[in-house]
Amino acid sequence: MVFEVFAISAAFAFGLLVRQVGLPPLVGFLGAGFAINAFGPQFGMPSSTGPILDYLANLGVLLLLFTVGLKLKLRQLGEPHVIGGAVLHFILSVAIFTPVARLLFISDWMVALLIGIALAFSSTVLAAKMLEAKRELGNFHGRTAIGILIVQDIIALVVLAVFSGKLPGPWVLLVFATPLLRPILFKILDYAGHDEVLLLTGMALSLVVGGVGFELIGLKGEIGALVMGLLLSTHPRASELSESLWSLKEVFLVGFFLSIGMAGLPDWNAIVFALVVGLLLPVKGILFFFVFIAFGLRARTSFLSALSLTAYSEFGLIVAAGIPAAEAFLVPLAIAVSVSFLIAAPLNRAAHPLFERFGDKLQPLERATRHPDEQPKDLGDADVLIFGMGRTGSAAYEALVGEGKRPIGLDADTYKAQAHADNARNVIFADAEDSNFWNSVNLDRIKAAILAMDDIEAKLIAARMLRARGFQGPIVSHALYEEHVGMIADAGADQTYLTMREAGRSLADHALEAMG
Repeated sequence: MVFEVFAISAAFAFGLLVRQVGLPPLVGFLGAGFAINAFGPQFGMPSSTGPILDYLANLGVLLLLFTVGLKLKLRQLGEPHVIGGAVLHFILSVAIFTPVARLLFISDWMVALLIGIALAFSSTVLAAKMLEAKRELGNFHGRTAIGILIVQDIIALVVLAVFSGKLPGPWVLLVFATPLLRPILFKILDYAGHDEVLLLTGMALSLVVGGVGFELIGLKGEIGALVMGLLLSTHPRASELSESLWSLKEVFLVGFFLSIGMAGLPDWNAIVFALVVGLLLPVKGILFFFVFIAFGLRARTSFLSALSLTAYSEFGLIVAAGIPAAEAFLVPLAIAVSVSFLIAAPLNRAAHPLFERFGDKLQPLERATRHPDEQPKDLGDADVLIFGMGRTGSAAYEALVGEGKRPIGLDADTYKAQAHADNARNVIFADAEDSNFWNSVNLDRIKAAILAMDDIEAKLIAARMLRARGFQGPIVSHALYEEHVGMIADAGADQTYLTMREAGRSLADHALEAMG
């Protein structure tokens, strides 16, 4: 237990340090793992993770994949750019990485092939974590990236079964019966309430039914947790369940990033391997970009999705550990994965500014066709623009309609926008962070704008772009935190209200009205 306390303390110190320089905390957690690995033995600490930390790391991964599944739609996985993109990128990546591994590090072509396969996968945990932190799991590029990762995980399971000689037994066919569980799962969630029982429900479904249940039939628990989330994704309380698990999942994931950093002390050959593979990391992202372009996606979606997928996968370590011929490269692969995380995490944090900088050079590469992620540019006769059609935006929309206004809602989640449209609301798919939208939209009829999305960066960009386009009307926003109020005002908003404070004032108004 002393070791776990030491590890968590190191994670806190490093996470706090990197946060001060604008990097994601997970970079600090990785750094803490490296530091413990290198210097821990001098203080009487082991250089590898203990059973408690390993267990917490596994729980964090399962809960993360469960919450990712809660935000996905099954039909998205069948889209051509998801299945075709994942398979094509896998083939091209193996064709590139295998000869490199063979020429520089490995004398055996079969081992080189296994290393090439391990490097072809992208990190599910890092991509999901970064997309969730930016609240972009529901955006078109976020759904595309997660869909690709699910297909990659399925490919990894096939590779593991073929090369390890451990083919799943007949019980694996039970996976096709999981949709039959949906009515039962829905009833359980209906009865769970809104307190700690809801939290325990999420843990039981992700860790027990998904994690342990799928391992019993010969599949990885990670896939099981994801499938359980997918089965519940259409339930009205899916978002509430995801939010209830958020803090618990974040704490457990600290263990995962620590364990990646503490994978083992490398020798010089492992360090050279990791550096060479790190230099090849851009090839992975460039391949994804052109694959998405080939499937007809716009340059912005291709760039953001590709950047989310530009990191080597922790699942590649699982593949290497499960195949005897590749076990000798487990530590070099772990160092390469860690290095890729250190590179990819800051780049993903700056994804939108990077596209703004290089977008003019990338957009000419788009195919001259109708893009599946193309956004409408006509706002019709609307007079109020609402960004973000979650609970806050939807409430604002209904209130404005009641006052005789003509609002139009914009949401970057294609499925959410379509659901609103199906309910006869004037809502379209559009992303406030997309420069193409701002370059073509006509704001002449718009008299006011409401910023109801949760992500602070999206609010700031929307406010700045509205003013840059010459919009003179009022911009009204809500804010989740006090420190965001001044930032939103500086970006161009006229009025910014703290969400919880306004909720309290509204309750007081209702109470006074009821008192007469």
